[in-house]
Amino acid sequence: MSGSHVVPKPLMAVLKGERQAVPPMWLMRQAGRYLPEYRELRARKGGFLELVYDSAAAAEVTVQPLRRFGFDGAILFSDILIVPYAMGQNLWFETGEGPRLAPILAEADLSALKPDWSRFEAVYETVRQVKAMLDPQTTFLGFAGSPWTIATYMVAGQGSKDQGAARRLAYGDPARFGAIIDAIVDATVVYLDGQIRAGVEAVQLFDSWAGSLAPLQFERWVIEPNARIVKKLKALHPGVPVIGFPKGAGAKLPDYVRGTGVDAVGVDETVDPHWADRALPQGLPVQGNLDPLALIAGGEAVEQAVDNIRAAFANRPHIMNLGHGILPDTPIGHVEALLDYVRTGRSQRRETA
Repeated sequence: MSGSHVVPKPLMAVLKGERQAVPPMWLMRQAGRYLPEYRELRARKGGFLELVYDSAAAAEVTVQPLRRFGFDGAILFSDILIVPYAMGQNLWFETGEGPRLAPILAEADLSALKPDWSRFEAVYETVRQVKAMLDPQTTFLGFAGSPWTIATYMVAGQGSKDQGAARRLAYGDPARFGAIIDAIVDATVVYLDGQIRAGVEAVQLFDSWAGSLAPLQFERWVIEPNARIVKKLKALHPGVPVIGFPKGAGAKLPDYVRGTGVDAVGVDETVDPHWADRALPQGLPVQGNLDPLALIAGGEAVEQAVDNIRAAFANRPHIMNLGHGILPDTPIGHVEALLDYVRTGRSQRRETA
């Protein structure tokens, strides 16, 4: 209808600094293993990477949770390790073991890698296909891993409990480690620029292993590289919000926010939301921080947690989300109940007289 008033998307409005009476909601890893339709499609495709590189299938996975739950945000279905893959490392997934990268940079030099940016193209095509399928009120989020987290996989060739190989290299040969970080920064800007050009409206930087670093190392390998990414993206796309998610940052969150220049910050489930509200810059949009295990428990546990989070962030722009990714054994009914409780205040527990 010509001349009709366009209602702003709730999630995008919050990312731009507007507080909503009902917080918009999406969940990290909302497209994935807790959904039977995802498990069925993945079984048909034969593997995770095959799914990511089939743009039509990856687009279908991205929209599956939206059809089922009507979240306010769609998060691109992909993987943070697409960046090292495009930088020239081989990437594969061992059944039951997780991702593997080769050659490992603890032993090989960065110059051994031959970048192939065409490895991003299937992801951009996924974005274009999802964009055509989305409801006009849904905000489309792209993402990448932050340089420190990506470097931990590139150096060790796989995930680890303490990120020891990367931490040793960062202390022992900071010039060599810094060159790896610099290369990841540049590749990440290329990748996110491409996602934005293809149609995502905001992006999230996942620093899953930020919590493993000592304060001086955090400043050098988390804050500084993310600040460079944000600055370069803002030069290319001034209006596109960037959400930073430094998992495990704890008391370093305020320094992260001020140092990186992110537009919004994701807070993990270990952070007291009332402390976060006091410590973070006034008016900064915050995302989080429901414990994924509270969602599995459901009922009173999840409702108390939601009430606490909403009370803490009552006076600032807030996106309801988990403190980390949704777990595979999460009951679908609990996700439905969470959405209903956040949006309507209706409790799933039997009302007492």
